[in-house]
Amino acid sequence: MGAARAELQTTWSYRLFFLVQWIDPQGQNVVQFSFVQGCLSSFYRTYGRWAARKPTIVLCSSLAIVVLLCLGLLRFEVETRPEKLWVGPGSKAAEEKEFFDSHLAPFYRIEQLIIATIPESKHGKPPSIITEENIELLFEIQEKVDGIRANYSGFLVSLSDICLKPLGDDCATQSILQYFQMDPDNYDNYGGVEHAEYCFQHYTSTETCFSAFKAPLEPTTALGGFSGNNYSEASAFVITYPVNNAITKVGGENGKAIAWEKAFIQLAKDELLPMVQSSNLTLSFSTESSIEEELKRESTADVITILVSYIVMFAYISVTLGDTPPHPSFFFLSSKVLLGLLGVLLVMLSVLGSVGFFSAIGVKSTLIIMEVIPFLVLAVGVDNMCIIVDAVKRQPSGLPVEEQISNAMGEVGPSITLASLSEILAFAVGSFVSMPACRVFSMIAALAVLLDFLLQITAFVALVTLDFMRAKDNRIDCFPCVKLNPPSAEQNEGIRLERDGLLTRYMKEVHAPFLGLWGVKILVIAVFAAFTLASIALCTRIEAGLEQQIALPRDSYLQGYFSNISEYLRVGPPLYFVVKDYNYSLESKHTNQLCSISHCDSNSLLNEISRASLVPTSSYIAKPAASWLDDFLVWISPEAFSCCRKFTNDSYCPPDDQPPCCLPDEGPCGLGGVCKDCTTCFRHSDLVNDRPSTAQFREKLPWFLDALPSADCAKGGHGAYTNSVDLNGYEGGVIQASEFRTYHTPLNRQGDYVNAIRAARDFSAIISSSLKMDIFPYSVFYIFFEQYLDIWKLALINITVALGAIFVVCLIITSSVWSSAILLLVLIMIILDLMGVMAILGIQLNAVSVVNLIMSIGIAVEFCVHIVHAFMVSLGDRSQRAKTALCTMGASVFSGITLTKLVGVLVLCFSTSEIFVVYYFQMYLALVIIGFLHGLVFLPVVLSLFGPPLRYSH
Repeated sequence: MGAARAELQTTWSYRLFFLVQWIDPQGQNVVQFSFVQGCLSSFYRTYGRWAARKPTIVLCSSLAIVVLLCLGLLRFEVETRPEKLWVGPGSKAAEEKEFFDSHLAPFYRIEQLIIATIPESKHGKPPSIITEENIELLFEIQEKVDGIRANYSGFLVSLSDICLKPLGDDCATQSILQYFQMDPDNYDNYGGVEHAEYCFQHYTSTETCFSAFKAPLEPTTALGGFSGNNYSEASAFVITYPVNNAITKVGGENGKAIAWEKAFIQLAKDELLPMVQSSNLTLSFSTESSIEEELKRESTADVITILVSYIVMFAYISVTLGDTPPHPSFFFLSSKVLLGLLGVLLVMLSVLGSVGFFSAIGVKSTLIIMEVIPFLVLAVGVDNMCIIVDAVKRQPSGLPVEEQISNAMGEVGPSITLASLSEILAFAVGSFVSMPACRVFSMIAALAVLLDFLLQITAFVALVTLDFMRAKDNRIDCFPCVKLNPPSAEQNEGIRLERDGLLTRYMKEVHAPFLGLWGVKILVIAVFAAFTLASIALCTRIEAGLEQQIALPRDSYLQGYFSNISEYLRVGPPLYFVVKDYNYSLESKHTNQLCSISHCDSNSLLNEISRASLVPTSSYIAKPAASWLDDFLVWISPEAFSCCRKFTNDSYCPPDDQPPCCLPDEGPCGLGGVCKDCTTCFRHSDLVNDRPSTAQFREKLPWFLDALPSADCAKGGHGAYTNSVDLNGYEGGVIQASEFRTYHTPLNRQGDYVNAIRAARDFSAIISSSLKMDIFPYSVFYIFFEQYLDIWKLALINITVALGAIFVVCLIITSSVWSSAILLLVLIMIILDLMGVMAILGIQLNAVSVVNLIMSIGIAVEFCVHIVHAFMVSLGDRSQRAKTALCTMGASVFSGITLTKLVGVLVLCFSTSEIFVVYYFQMYLALVIIGFLHGLVFLPVVLSLFGPPLRYSH
């Protein structure tokens, strides 16, 4: 009886699952399992015996289904467009962008150079860049940029072919060279540097300071690194080439622009960078297509990392699954290299099958999917492999292989099912995140884990059966055709003792007894509770956002560009306040509710924007808005007698300094000629309170938008307001869309961008409510930053749903509210501690980290559920049961779960992609450490003190 009892205490298989009961060795009591646990155990026991008897059928049929799913890879595509990766289809910002693009005009493409001086000392102030040598260098750079000829479908494309030309034939390049009309001869004629410094203060009033495209150039857009209005102290040139944009993203005008942008980047790398560095300056550069191109490059940058990781994981699995024989001659029998290799292949098949399924239904994959999901599924899948193999090894060697498999599956099947279901549910919850990249990632990961689980209980069980048959038949691993002489019974027992003497002995003789000390228990509870409370406080420091640099390769040229944007730019992104359905009829109040000149309402839109610009720290509005409506009302005013004029036939007459009134090269313009009979459009008596009638507004608005600004009339709307008003259908008295343009303040941090969009939306909501008009703000970055406005709410909802789903699954399988509540408590602590680590490491809260947190719940279950399950089926008081749980499952949790995840995660630290290092290496490494400590230290202590009572059936 004593020998039998010892065997029962050391052999897990004899401790369980004869139907739904556990027999006390003394024969007095029986552990009563839940109905679901009993059914699962009975099912797996029966299924394991059947699968072990027909391994070939199980293997072939399961593989056939997955291979069929892999056929979907024929439609495999990778999505690299940023707006398709990071913007949800139901996004308010996306809808507003579509409205803006279709009714007004898409925001132009930005090609940019930033040239800066280098500080003389580490903490010194950088010298001014406004020197004769640097401006001459800028002319040389401009000459090379003008000389770019990019091939697009057999046509050579230059900057002049694609650039924005608001007035005439000159590009609207934003550069200090515009103070010399982009002409090096003018640089000498105008007085060089002194003329530039003069124009910094007189750029709107002196004709020689006007740009080549006939518009004033604000120095804030062409210079950087200065304070206040001290433009002469600027330490950077900011050269911006606005390029025409089209709504269609491929082909046509955008195709020409993309071809030119590629040539521009190549020129910057090969020629401009050496030129600038030789002058002891720095250069950073970017184009509209740079981010997308760099994301494409990133998708292939870590191929070697992926291969190395799989080799490392394969090696670890092979070592973990195999035995350490007492004699080297039996290594080839006890090793499981082939089983490990085939197990890794099953994981790869599950990933390919998942990607294939979603590819077949038209879902594009992403960079994250290609590089992270294989690691994730491998780390998750290996756990179950190790647990299954370890369970089979614990069976008495005298049993037939099919009985060993049957007992092992009955033993670990319920806990594997609970862990896998929890992971699948947690991953699936992540698919409710609106960001496409994260939603697709979660969907593919959930299906991959599901397929991996199904392959493990089918194909892998069949492979384990074949491998143990191979070992029992004394055939060499990897070369089963070769047989060795059978080992003696003593040698066989030596293999088992050697295996049992590693982690199991540590758990039994050191770890479990140490945690059983009362002083240690109190210390563990206190330390873990303190860290959780500290993590709750630290969570408030987590900032919403995703730094652009993190999403790009570490060696990307954009890394320096984004740093320079934050350091040097003194003007923020353009901000448009878009007004829908503006009723311009004389009877409507809308005109006075919008304008800011005389007779306008004091609380009008433009007046409120001006007031908001006075408090830029809270409004994030840098200056009053440019108003087409104000300029139009001034333009038609009788006081502006040189602006709105008409010929005797009532057609538009331009100012006297423009053709046909004044022809080029015909000397000074006089009062004679074809325009001598022109008269102003209106007299005061023609207007009502200086406002035009509906018919007058309808007739003169197109004149205004076509009128070129000049010295005689600077209020012409052509160029400045060409795309500010949607004239489609305006004849009915309602303008469907119009915009009033201002700028945000410089935005240097992710928090600034989030606060800017929140402030602009709050401002627009108040104005819309006050004026009873539909007004919304728009800026190019809103579409990417909108998600952060309620990212905390999104995170809390999804984490709560994931925790609730896992609690329900655990409750259904165990039928124990007590154990399910303890598991839920530990999971909450793990997530809180992980968020505390995020705050310490400076990891921001965004869709990527939210999905990670959600999936971390599923992964964290593995560290806990096997211990909880072992505790529930053990006998004795709480302390004895906690010790038994650690002795039986502690080693498997450490070697099969902790170390496998650790090996898989460590490889990610060598990735060239910063996003993987921060959001996958750092976060998952923290999860593994926190999960290990909670699963093998905190949870056993909690169970020993507050665990559910043993359910007896007498």
